[in-house]
Amino acid sequence: MAFSEIRRRPAGAGLDFASELHPVLRRVYAGRGVSRAEDLDLSLDKLLPVGSLEGLDAAVSLLTAHQRRRVLVVGDFDADGATSSALVVRALRSLKFAHVDFLVPNRFRFGYGLTPGIVELAAARQPSLIITVDNGVSSVEGVEAAHALGIPVLITDHHLPGAVLPRADAIVNPNLAGSTFASPALAGVGVAFYLVAALTRALGRGDCRPADLLDLVALGTVADVVPLDRNNRILVSQGLRRIRAGRCVPGIRALLEAAGRRLEQITAADLGFAVAPRLNAAGRLTDMSIGIACLLSDDPLEAAGLAAQLTRLNEERREIEQRMQGEAIDIAADMRLGVGGDEALGICLFDETWHQGVVGLVAGRIKDRLHRPVIAFARAEDGSLRGSARSISGVNIRDALDSIATRHPGLIGKFGGHAMAAGMTLAEVDLGRFRAAFAAEVATRAGAETLTGVVHSDGELQAADLCVATARVLRGGGPWGQGFPEPIFDGPFKILDLRVVGSKHLKLQLEPLPGSDGTVWGAAPGGRSRALDAIAFGYVGGATEDASVRPGKHLQIAYRLEVNEYRGAESVQLNCQHLKLA
Repeated sequence: MAFSEIRRRPAGAGLDFASELHPVLRRVYAGRGVSRAEDLDLSLDKLLPVGSLEGLDAAVSLLTAHQRRRVLVVGDFDADGATSSALVVRALRSLKFAHVDFLVPNRFRFGYGLTPGIVELAAARQPSLIITVDNGVSSVEGVEAAHALGIPVLITDHHLPGAVLPRADAIVNPNLAGSTFASPALAGVGVAFYLVAALTRALGRGDCRPADLLDLVALGTVADVVPLDRNNRILVSQGLRRIRAGRCVPGIRALLEAAGRRLEQITAADLGFAVAPRLNAAGRLTDMSIGIACLLSDDPLEAAGLAAQLTRLNEERREIEQRMQGEAIDIAADMRLGVGGDEALGICLFDETWHQGVVGLVAGRIKDRLHRPVIAFARAEDGSLRGSARSISGVNIRDALDSIATRHPGLIGKFGGHAMAAGMTLAEVDLGRFRAAFAAEVATRAGAETLTGVVHSDGELQAADLCVATARVLRGGGPWGQGFPEPIFDGPFKILDLRVVGSKHLKLQLEPLPGSDGTVWGAAPGGRSRALDAIAFGYVGGATEDASVRPGKHLQIAYRLEVNEYRGAESVQLNCQHLKLA
């Protein structure tokens, strides 16, 4: 990632932690605003009360009226939508609803949300009720189409609403105007979990436990990269506990095994980087039906077969992404980047050969590389452009698109999303006009400070803490994720040796140099320097590659402290997030 500055988090003060808490972990928690030991209690009974989420009473009443009729769940096409769909279908079936099915159409034909086309497709199944999960709050036309066919709609969503709400029969969304629910950061699967928890309570079914679905909640929450506030940390922590104990759905087990992960050791990062991409590959290249089927299967052999299909799709997705990313880098290289004049502050990229399902990943890669908000476009089947946007801290991309739509009526077709990610449609003839409007809008929201890449560090580690034991403590101190980031430290090191592995990763052997604490790294027997292993993924050919980095040079490195397992042996490894010559 293209960082230009390492900035240390301010140390907290007056912390009320247990004395046995590891000093490094104490410092890390303080840097994330945790000041009380009770804030670290991630027990399930500390969840925000189910009754505090508005809209659930109306939603439960609507659901109970359709227990003996046909209920159809319409999900989104990403991992959050897949886990939400699987969770609601599993819950309703366990609650003995007479007929429950799901629908997640091809995104390229029908677009995002409950569109009129999707309603027409759904109507063929003759549902008495449509439930949306992880979508619907912007589906004004789709809800009207459903009502015209006499089908009531229950919307569960977490996306930011537009100026007009759909006239649904019930809406559950913690981001509606006026909501007082204390965790608006819930993912779509988190909203679905609260719905089935309220429904289970209302029906008085003691034999059905919503907590049994927390493995799905953890996966969807991590995959959607929502902020891990305390409520989300509880959901993820409890779901991880179930997975590590082997009490997860066969589909999650199969996906983890396909990725070579051991159940008893998985972390939130494993869900985000190993499982979520496999699920998302289905929605990106075909449709998410295979992913939902994997999560719904109770047959381990069937789940394993579906997981293998998802893995193959993910490999295909990776090949497409690598080609598109290289082309995007070439396009961006011709742009002037800066903070003034006609330089590109907000970047729009388009190639007529690009795949619609992969442009979001490309936008994210270029955003990381250049530290600018990026929208990557692909041509849709109807000839319009569909864009996927990724933003940086300090630039709310959904609000930026809303502002452009207000200032330039008719320029944007449809849009929606979050502060950090959004989707939109655009007429190809309007791309030049939109590119100028987007750059101008970003300029009003981002100055030099915002556009400077920063890696936030938790400070230096003493030599004694550069060990497997500390790495284990940090791994167990999570779950880490968006808004509660995994610990990163920084310090000076000397390069003892280096080599390239896998064509683009830099493998290093390092000797820690005396830091601000004055500690000196010890020597190995025989007087040789003790070496630390480190790896910088994607460094070779990346935006920050420096040809003068070679043995004997001194580096300032920001890194994650990790346990590296190889042939049954464990050693400590620095996962370099940023390195530069000292």
